[in-house]
Amino acid sequence: MQILVVGAGVVGLAVARAAAWAGHDVVVAEAAAAIGTGISSRNSEVIHAGIYYPTGSTRARLCARSRRMLYDFCASHGVPHRKCGKLIVATKAAELDRLEAIHAQGRANGVEGLELIDGAAARRLEPALACAAAMCSPQTGIIDSHSYMTALRGDLEDRGGSIAFNTRIDRLAPAVSGWRAAFGDEPQWAAFDAVVNAAGLGAQRLAGATEGYPAARRPRLLLAKGNYFSCAGRPVFSRLIYPVPAPGGLGVHVTLDLAGRMRFGPDVEWIEAENYDVDAGRAAVFYQRIRDYWPGLPDGALLPDYAGIRPKLTGPGEPAADFMVDAPKDHGLAGLVHLFGIESPGLTASLLLAEEVLSYLTS
Repeated sequence: MQILVVGAGVVGLAVARAAAWAGHDVVVAEAAAAIGTGISSRNSEVIHAGIYYPTGSTRARLCARSRRMLYDFCASHGVPHRKCGKLIVATKAAELDRLEAIHAQGRANGVEGLELIDGAAARRLEPALACAAAMCSPQTGIIDSHSYMTALRGDLEDRGGSIAFNTRIDRLAPAVSGWRAAFGDEPQWAAFDAVVNAAGLGAQRLAGATEGYPAARRPRLLLAKGNYFSCAGRPVFSRLIYPVPAPGGLGVHVTLDLAGRMRFGPDVEWIEAENYDVDAGRAAVFYQRIRDYWPGLPDGALLPDYAGIRPKLTGPGEPAADFMVDAPKDHGLAGLVHLFGIESPGLTASLLLAEEVLSYLTS
């Protein structure tokens, strides 16, 4: 089977790798000049345990199992990573019920090793921390996402797959057998047996340019910008530190990278168009939120770092949407899968999500 995957981010590369390893002829079309330049290059680089997601959701079903696969992949492919663990903290008594609910949800999702501890025990683990209680998640980790994507690309190319850079797919149309894809300033058409739309922020645009795809199935796209600030000086935490979740995201948390830097973010800033500038003025809110759990944060320590954009399907005040994997069984068009709203934990879930997408094309 000849398969076109649109988008060379982490999910597109995982899908393409899975297809190539299953013996298919795979081409990835990437609008940029390199892999992983969009959503995949602007995240926290966290390997999520699978705690928060509602029972029965696609995210809950994929995350914990795929996390185990991802750790194995990193070990076998030499991808830098560290299972550093994290603490989810209740900074005041009013948050204790919420923390207990998160603990119960994580256990329902099959996450191993979760433990509720009191504030004194949390401070023994992280002396700089201030909290009323915490939950330990030993399975959470960090990863070099670019090395991961490079490894996925290597597996793809080892099995004969290829990536066409600077190639934006502008239209999809049914063919006698399969699909035709249009690209280029003077449109050229190429034929494939199946297509996977993993275009990230461009997924809705391509769905709207897919002949025969029901317009009512295309979800709206809302842009939730997440800003990050780096922290001057040596890291004071050895684990990731998360507050109880905030609407639209997981709250301004402590992230660590493999180079030893400590960063804070992301926040949630609803925007109308892509914009990756970090407003230094947002630091004032960051100081306030961070000092809830790290009172010792020095003045002047936060520096604007980078920003990413989550491809949200729901907006402020609305329940968070699940991943939307729109497959032939849903829309009735053989050989076509559209992926919408693949935000966190998309990186963690990527290997198992890829297997699932491939099954929709070959069943």
